Amino acid sequence: MAVHKLILDDVFDEVECILIAIHTVLEDYRLAYLLNTHLKSNLIRKKLDFSFGTGESTYPIFEWEDANHLTTWSLVSNICKTESLKTETINSLFDTEEKIIKTTYLVPEHKAVNYFLKIDNEFNVNKEKQILKQILQIQQVATAFSIDINQLKSKDNLIFS
Repeated sequence: MAVHKLILDDVFDEVECILIAIHTVLEDYRLAYLLNTHLKSNLIRKKLDFSFGTGESTYPIFEWEDANHLTTWSLVSNICKTESLKTETINSLFDTEEKIIKTTYLVPEHKAVNYFLKIDNEFNVNKEKQILKQILQIQQVATAFSIDINQLKSKDNLIFS
């Protein structure tokens, strides 16, 4: 009797979504408001921040599930700053505490990016360019550009569900 093998290694590697990197000095809630205004979206802050791995780093995330187009929009911060105290005991009468601020990145390949807008649905190229053009019209956004999510080493960090 012949044995048939099905190899599905490459089937799940391709991700169908748009990833837009946004560089701005705005706070996350302000950027979400401006994106909602310009893109006619409805991004809402989730109650729990996004965390992965050990859970030491948490990233604010805003989501909108567009039922009309069957898409999920996610706006997530790329930067997480955590503060910890380091106690040093020196041969003296007093202990000294030093504040240490540790910065971690959701996507370490793009440290200059402040936020990522991920849209889980494959749009045509014209729709992606239109969304990018509308984001660039926001005065407080320094720059925005598309990233091929399949070329990222840390694309698993962008799985929010």
